[in-house]
Amino acid sequence: MILSALLTSVGINVGLCFLFFILYSILRNQPINAQLYKPRLVAEGKFHEENEFHVERLLPSVSWVKRAWKPSEDELLSNSGLDAVVFIRIFIFSLRVFGFAAIVGILILLPFNYMGNQLSFDFTDLQNKSLESFSISNVDDGSKRLWIHFCAVYVFTAVVCYLLYFEYDHIASKRIAYFYSSKPRPNQFTVLVRGVPVTSGRSFSESVEGFFSEYYPSTYLSNSEVRRTRKLKELINEADKVKKRLAGLKSENYTQRRLGRSGFMGLFRRRIDLQDHYEKQLEDIEANVRTERSSVAEKEVPAAFVSFKSRFSAAIASHLQQGVKPTEWVTEQAPDPQDVHWPFFSASFFTRWMCNIAVIFACIFVTIVFLVPVILVQGLTHLDRLEKWFPFLKGILNLKIISQVITGYLPSLILQMFLSLVPPVMIVLSSIQGYIALSQIEKSACTKVLWFTIWNIFFANVLSGSALYMVNILLEPKRIPELLAVAVPAQASFFIAYVVTSGWTSTLSSELFRPKLLIWSFLKRSLWWKSDEELEAPSNPYHSEIPRVLFFSLLGITYFFLAPLMLPFLLVYYCLGYIIFRNQILNVYVPKFETGGKFWPVVHDATIFSLILMHVIAIGIFGLKKVPLASSLTIPLPILALIFNSYCRRRFLPSFKGYPAECLINKDRIDQGDPTISSFYDKLTTAYQEPAMKATTYYETSESSSAPLLRGAD
Repeated sequence: MILSALLTSVGINVGLCFLFFILYSILRNQPINAQLYKPRLVAEGKFHEENEFHVERLLPSVSWVKRAWKPSEDELLSNSGLDAVVFIRIFIFSLRVFGFAAIVGILILLPFNYMGNQLSFDFTDLQNKSLESFSISNVDDGSKRLWIHFCAVYVFTAVVCYLLYFEYDHIASKRIAYFYSSKPRPNQFTVLVRGVPVTSGRSFSESVEGFFSEYYPSTYLSNSEVRRTRKLKELINEADKVKKRLAGLKSENYTQRRLGRSGFMGLFRRRIDLQDHYEKQLEDIEANVRTERSSVAEKEVPAAFVSFKSRFSAAIASHLQQGVKPTEWVTEQAPDPQDVHWPFFSASFFTRWMCNIAVIFACIFVTIVFLVPVILVQGLTHLDRLEKWFPFLKGILNLKIISQVITGYLPSLILQMFLSLVPPVMIVLSSIQGYIALSQIEKSACTKVLWFTIWNIFFANVLSGSALYMVNILLEPKRIPELLAVAVPAQASFFIAYVVTSGWTSTLSSELFRPKLLIWSFLKRSLWWKSDEELEAPSNPYHSEIPRVLFFSLLGITYFFLAPLMLPFLLVYYCLGYIIFRNQILNVYVPKFETGGKFWPVVHDATIFSLILMHVIAIGIFGLKKVPLASSLTIPLPILALIFNSYCRRRFLPSFKGYPAECLINKDRIDQGDPTISSFYDKLTTAYQEPAMKATTYYETSESSSAPLLRGAD
């Protein structure tokens, strides 16, 4: 890709970013858009609508930047939890890493690359030159200047490892402090038991109570059985939707919209009285719910939530094998009640094992299928290939502006469009693996999306230039450093364009502006009567955003000494991301779960992988540049990185898998003097009842009706 095409891509994306920022600054001041741009404040009752018109609302303002910057880390912790703090710490860590990298790369390495003579370079035709003229490829073979790059790799590795250790230690300390400052939570006292054996003449609930009363007589508190309530939940959800629609029809704003048409968007159906229609629909749902509730008690599954009187007892029960057979009485720490993923409790050990195998093959299949758009994108970056594949486009492709847009902007845009489909797919695959918590599903999906992105966006793009690369890697693994050293620098311009398109525009600006939801909200208000349904405040999209941030980190680490020109673009992304996501966490996203910072080990492992990848490429590039001594002296670096990773895993990772006995016992002792602990135990006995079983919502089918549709669980 020539430099002019890259500049065209950057110019387009800068324009889009500026437009999105201006529109957001105006739209967020409009009270009608509060549920779109401030749904968390609306949900928590912190947003107060002003009915008076002010001209200032029509003018763009950046006051939101100051409000997003102002809260301290402790305020963010108390407001959004430790997971949100860890997410923001990823940006802080990246800014520190690439701030140092930019100083070394731009001020030291880039001038040495620029002064090389390996590639022909004409200063009068700068914009039509390849980006390789500013990369290590332009340094002369065997030049002593390559030792500057060698020293930079060593120093950069040391700095990244130091910052990794500092962040790991900081977040581990925050995790312990957050635990001590938290109030008693049900998941700290509860374990999930699966694989309850069938006992003749006894229900699963009676078997669980008998087992734990016998072996944990002094600390066992209670148990909550799990039942199959999927159909009941669907009925209740349907009733909720109908109730909201009925309430909207009865409001003053919709008295003239009472008559309508049934069916999809009201098309091709007879005209009816909507209020009578939905009242009749509620009556039918009421009958179905009562019928289903009467049969739920007989639908027990071999699983239960078992609560104890202390955190320490729950931790012991979750880590020890309970029965002689390892597939019976299987225990694990329970998630928070609102974090529980209910659908998979009835699955047996064998079913969960088979689902895990199926998910592995499904991930492989998705990865292979995604190679199609990758090959398409790589074809767009080479005009000669397009002219060969589509000869009739030769005249259009010869136009300068068209060729620059196609080679500079379009490939990254197409790749981003296909990549946006991956996170939802990975969420679905993770949800059928047998996880019991939404947080576990999201963490698993985060890991899947991360490695999918690394393989399909980095390696597939790097190696898809020639099928010979992939064949050589399979046949001669020893040549991997050499092959990567040839292929990776050649894709620098593509990845810079990808950072600008995917990072600046598709992620940050769209994250702030939320164009899809804005259009959907406008259509609901303007065209359909369903405008009484409020937009639900979304949860933090960790499974999609953390992999993207870490992938950009991989690009920055890998290209640090290869093409330092990428580093300023990454710094802009991390600076904008830091402010934008602080704003979103404070105003938009509502935490649906709390893992206690368990996403950080994923960040640590991904960073170590990026360092090792940089080392492998460095070994190959120094060999190709005919500096064999530098290549040999780089070999210890990946070994040292693995040793450092092993130390960090032993030093910090156990604290992220569970809390130490010292902390659990101390916290239990503190609770002994808490006068509210007895009332907490009372609530704990019913905390893990399924939502459908403890529903106490009442629906009226008419103004005179007072019969409850749903009753509380007995």
